[in-house]
Amino acid sequence: MINTTCMITGHRTFDVSKIEDVKRELRREILVAIADGYTWFLSGMAEGTDLYFSEIVAELKTDNPSLSLGAVLAHPGRLKSRDKDFQRLLKTCNSVVIRSSEYTPNCYLLRNRYMVMESSRVIAVYDGREKGGTAAAMRYASTLRCELRVIRIDEM
Repeated sequence: MINTTCMITGHRTFDVSKIEDVKRELRREILVAIADGYTWFLSGMAEGTDLYFSEIVAELKTDNPSLSLGAVLAHPGRLKSRDKDFQRLLKTCNSVVIRSSEYTPNCYLLRNRYMVMESSRVIAVYDGREKGGTAAAMRYASTLRCELRVIRIDEM
């Protein structure tokens, strides 16, 4: 069976002047993934990149019922978020997975590893930092030979 799952990894914050460029490139990458046969899209539902990605997939799902959006949360405390965009997007998800029973210092790493293991394509919104969750997810994706599609913020 061919894995048709695509995930997002990316920074929570970056120069606000680049948000529209990032959203445009995310939409382009998601549409390419759909054209390539991807139907499942996983998001860690963090602020910034994850929510931009989720918003686009949720919008595209309204016209394409074959698409699914899965939320992969690091810990159950995230469900208590008061962020209205997060709560609205969570309701559009076809599934919600919570990777750790409580917050721990490495729960986000475990969440990212789970998403990479479940995916065959990783879209990364990346600014060139060698440390952090995005860089770690990209390295892990390379180790597992996932297809890595990188949107370079620092080159916009």
